[in-house]
Amino acid sequence: MITHLTDTEDFAGDEIEISGSRYRHLFRARRLAAGELLRVVDGRGAARRGEIVHVDRHAARVALGGPLPSNEPTYSLELVVAALRGERASWLVEKATEIGVRAVRFVATERTPRDYGAARLERLRRVAEAAVAQCHRARTPEVTGVDPWQRLPELLASVEDRWVLDLASSDRSTGARGTSGAVVVGPEGGWSDDERRQLEELRCVPMSFGERTLRTETAAVVAAARWLSVW
Repeated sequence: MITHLTDTEDFAGDEIEISGSRYRHLFRARRLAAGELLRVVDGRGAARRGEIVHVDRHAARVALGGPLPSNEPTYSLELVVAALRGERASWLVEKATEIGVRAVRFVATERTPRDYGAARLERLRRVAEAAVAQCHRARTPEVTGVDPWQRLPELLASVEDRWVLDLASSDRSTGARGTSGAVVVGPEGGWSDDERRQLEELRCVPMSFGERTLRTETAAVVAAARWLSVW
């Protein structure tokens, strides 16, 4: 069953209309027809059964039925990642969405001072939306940044468990105490001494994947898959 991401305000009603690029994808490229079923999600964690009731040249109507499983993990995991260049950031957002991450938050570090701007950030959010439909999730992860390093305490304030990937650590456990957590992933050049000190003050538990040095986006995806597989 194909998953369709709809606007939140339309999700509570009895029927939705699909038009524009989403219509072209579903009814021109995928060739869906009246009578077929859809999984309709609101991007906030809810899913409903949908039945296509009418298709014309420019739009289609879908009747909404009862709830469906959300396919969301019970543990809420966020990634806080040193800012990446365009395609690498897109790849990370796509794969993190597929795995089940709740949010991807890009931050500037001493070795990665950059800003995405509104247009690039919007492109990353569209990547997340497309991945939600592809992997049949119900929640679109929040994508933010690039935030200054000074905002890190604020970015971590709402999570219970905090980890930081650090080659200097020998700990490989993934024990959690709460129902939410964040993994902080640094730049390929590693953390500066000052950044490492601040992470320690923020109660981020150092973790390591061993002797291999991974690219930032690879380390973030491996961490997300490893943490969420535990729960």
